[in-house]
Amino acid sequence: MTGSPTLSLSAADDMATLREVAELFGAVWGWTAEGLPVSSEMLRSMAHAGGLVTVARTGDRLVGAAVLGRDVPGEAYGYIAAVRPGLADRGVGFALKQHQRAWSLEQGIGVLRWTFDPLVARNARFNLTKLGAVVRDYERAFYGRMSDRLNGSDDADRLVPEWWLDSDRAVAAAAGQELDPGEPPVGSPDVVDAADGPDGLPAYAALPDVRWVRVPADIVDLRRRDPGQASVWRGFVRDRLGGDLGDGFVAVGVSRTGWYRLERDPA
Repeated sequence: MTGSPTLSLSAADDMATLREVAELFGAVWGWTAEGLPVSSEMLRSMAHAGGLVTVARTGDRLVGAAVLGRDVPGEAYGYIAAVRPGLADRGVGFALKQHQRAWSLEQGIGVLRWTFDPLVARNARFNLTKLGAVVRDYERAFYGRMSDRLNGSDDADRLVPEWWLDSDRAVAAAAGQELDPGEPPVGSPDVVDAADGPDGLPAYAALPDVRWVRVPADIVDLRRRDPGQASVWRGFVRDRLGGDLGDGFVAVGVSRTGWYRLERDPA
């Protein structure tokens, strides 16, 4: 961020800051019939219970925040994170996650889990390719049907990334080494199964030990323009990606063109 104030990160538990965080989450996710995504009072309780609320600032301006809670011993769970609108691709999200990683390792926590929408290509690539997390679990209708600004009004399927904080993948990613999965070999004679997506373009390719599944470039925009088509994509990805995860594959990366790469799970 050349020419911009230095990004600073810290843990927060005072109510004034937590109110800023709650308002930021509302600005990003929107308000629902239940109100803000997370209230400042709930954030205060989560911090008091041994969790972590990380805030990122440039100067005095809050530009991002992330919330982490305790899980079973040795693990933690990420509840919500957001970067102020207009500041994507500035490194704020990566810095927030690395602050969580450093704090967790200091606390004796080795694994972080959270959920994300499998159809949001940007988040998928960030979680798997930029951070080094992997995905084994596909949760159908995890939140039932949602109706916020980003999720539209459809079944809220979720993937559950596992971020093993001291793994070679996580260490390399923390050092800035992007774990590029490559691109799918569409049209290769090694492909044993293939399918087009709802847009009529190749969106699935299966090889003996690798699977590739494509998602739309911008599902949030598609949900605004054509909710029906977005729902068809959700069904396609649920069947293909969810099916392969259920068959013992693990998602290890997302290409620049929005293809998940899945490999046979060595575990």
